[in-house]
Amino acid sequence: MVDEQGAGGKPAGNGYIRPGIDDRPDLDKALSAEDKENIARLAAPMPKKRAAESSVDDEQTQSVKLATDSQVPGSGMAALAAVDTAVPDEDSAFMDMRDPMVSADGHRPTKTEIVRLGVGFTVSAIACAIPWVALSTVILPRVFEQIDAGSKVFMLGLVNSIGAFVALVANIVFGTLSDQTRSRFGKRTPWIVIGGLITGLSIGAVAFTRSEALIVTLWCVAQMGYNMMLAPYVAVMSDRVPDKVRGTISGFYGAGIAVGQTLGSVVGAAFLTRGDAGLFQAWMMGLAVFSLVGIFVVVVWPREKSSKFEADGEKLSAKAILRNFRPPRHAPDFYYALVGRTLMMGGYWMITTYQLYIAQDYIYAGDPHATDKAAAIIATMGIITLVVSLIAAVTAGPITDRIGRRKLPVALASCLFAVGAAMPLLFRSPMGMYLFAAIAGLGYGVYNAIDQALNVAVLPNPKEAGKDLGILNLANTLSTVIGTMMTSIVVSIAKSAMHASDTPAAAYAWVFVVAIVIVLIAAALVMRIRNVK
Repeated sequence: MVDEQGAGGKPAGNGYIRPGIDDRPDLDKALSAEDKENIARLAAPMPKKRAAESSVDDEQTQSVKLATDSQVPGSGMAALAAVDTAVPDEDSAFMDMRDPMVSADGHRPTKTEIVRLGVGFTVSAIACAIPWVALSTVILPRVFEQIDAGSKVFMLGLVNSIGAFVALVANIVFGTLSDQTRSRFGKRTPWIVIGGLITGLSIGAVAFTRSEALIVTLWCVAQMGYNMMLAPYVAVMSDRVPDKVRGTISGFYGAGIAVGQTLGSVVGAAFLTRGDAGLFQAWMMGLAVFSLVGIFVVVVWPREKSSKFEADGEKLSAKAILRNFRPPRHAPDFYYALVGRTLMMGGYWMITTYQLYIAQDYIYAGDPHATDKAAAIIATMGIITLVVSLIAAVTAGPITDRIGRRKLPVALASCLFAVGAAMPLLFRSPMGMYLFAAIAGLGYGVYNAIDQALNVAVLPNPKEAGKDLGILNLANTLSTVIGTMMTSIVVSIAKSAMHASDTPAAAYAWVFVVAIVIVLIAAALVMRIRNVK
């Protein structure tokens, strides 16, 4: 015979504790005020009656109904359920069990941690974009022009095409490897640090060679390292940033890209005016920035938790990696986002990659001081774009969080970029390029602020965020291929049609036309996304 429980919830004198009875905690004391609030939020009020149908209270009516309906096989229980079925409250948290302030890894970041994530994304985006744009759109074109002016357009297209293919493969491979990585430093951190070091060392080595073949090789290694860092870096947006603030963080990340890319043009133009010494200094800048940026970002972000004890997915093998090249099935929104971004960025790179040649051979065609004047145009364009894209990027993210829309702003931003690209066609002068910088820069700033949040929203499986975002980020590399190849093709066709050995000014006019067309197609594809507003 067990004594009854004594006062205060303690067992009686014999000391026997009844499992599940005597050892139950006092929930009023064990739960915090926040825990109680969350439990209350999960309460789903259930009304006692369905509709205002008086027959549900009439026992005789319901008996006849049950007897009648039961004559149809399987319908008796359905009739019973219809007697008095509770209607769930659609506003209840049971209708959406995800807490918008909890990240995908199950952690609820504090305000300080969210700020640190935002600072890390923003500063690292600026730091990466400045040297990358300066080197790829100003310094590298100048180096190829010095080596062989006759083949400069071809060589620039070649290095970007091969580099983009390397980046394409690296993005998926290292995105998949980061998903599978199990270490005490987490699954993203090691790749971000190592990728930055490889990128910096490869870029620094370019300063010491004049061989076109070696430059192409080193640039491809740099592309591999950059995407080794980028794929897990972007996956952190899905892993660790809660839904509620993802648009804002994405906005600051986009602002960082926009600021970095525009400053990159300014910095590249400044190095260009210093001659050979400036070219060497630019490569050294790339060496320093990329070697340190991976370390910087993992220090600024809250430390990533260990992934050693995460459940292992599919056993890592060459076959498994190859299987991860297969994009997700039955996800049309995913593909609209992928192709839309690829085309939009393709139009962007058609103009941006060749901006030095456009300024020299289109705006200042025939001018003996075209190179110096082109550098001045690029610098001024960079300042204009910096201002408008920074304003757009900082404001667009929070606004879209507030209105709950991603798709329409992205499409409108693409259209705005197309309007800006028409300006140099209407005004073949420095003013036309400045208008392009202002209008297209505004559209590009808005686009960058929102597009990454849109990409995360169309992911079909958050557990494969590294792989799927890697595929989506192929747009960054595929767009480089499309942009450089389309410009090279347009210029080659124009030269052939006009029987010219040098690039005619009219060729670059057609570059703007083609860029406008593919950007508008990108906007149309984004609008076909169904499951994101």
